Amino acid sequence: MEAKDIDLIKTLVGQDAEISGLWDQHKELKKIIDKFEKKGFLNETETLELKELKKKKLAGKTKLHLLLEKYK
Repeated sequence: MEAKDIDLIKTLVGQDAEISGLWDQHKELKKIIDKFEKKGFLNETETLELKELKKKKLAGKTKLHLLLEKYK
């Protein structure tokens, strides 16, 4: 995500509940994904979970970008 988008998000967090929720979800998913990726080896279940988390994060990011468009 670009720095200007992050700055806009930080400005809007207190004003738009949907953006705030999506931003919180994005940060939380990033932490979880980072933990998985730091592991040396993932079993099949962990690999599938990581893929699902990445899909969820991407979907949220896409929605967040669409919401930001109305503020630009």
